[in-house]
Amino acid sequence: MPETQEANLSPETVLGELLKNGVTHVVWLPDSETNWLYLLMKAEPRLTLVPVSREGQAFSTAAGLSVGGKKPVILIQNTGLMESGDSLRGWGLGMNIPVVMMVGYRGWTRHGVTTDTAATYTERFIYAFGINYYLVENNSDASRISVAFEEAEKTKRPVAVLVGDEYHGFTAR
Repeated sequence: MPETQEANLSPETVLGELLKNGVTHVVWLPDSETNWLYLLMKAEPRLTLVPVSREGQAFSTAAGLSVGGKKPVILIQNTGLMESGDSLRGWGLGMNIPVVMMVGYRGWTRHGVTTDTAATYTERFIYAFGINYYLVENNSDASRISVAFEEAEKTKRPVAVLVGDEYHGFTAR
């Protein structure tokens, strides 16, 4: 069965959600999986891309931007999020930063057959930190990104968006 635009989470849809929610800065560790999204963000004059060299730096960077009156989003993979636990605790939760983390849910499948332990521990990790999350798998789920931004603003806490598509739509046109 050929995949439709709705079957994927397109980079255009994600970019639209970021802009709709007033994102000014994208804090991320560059990777090869988000190439099409990167190209769109790079061409968008309303966004400033802020690459970091380690995932843990994303939280201190986002906290500084937020305190300075900007609206960052963090793009991070689940493995990097888990590596960044102390930074998330200190900079995100400790400073009450209203930031959305868009987390690539590496290893997740809708069928529950998990062959990658990164997926096994992702939700447990987020739950341990008391962070709410929303699963986004395709374009029809994209409105959950806005829900996450609304919640982050209301609670003044980080909120996660788990991207269950593994960025498929971000690399294939």
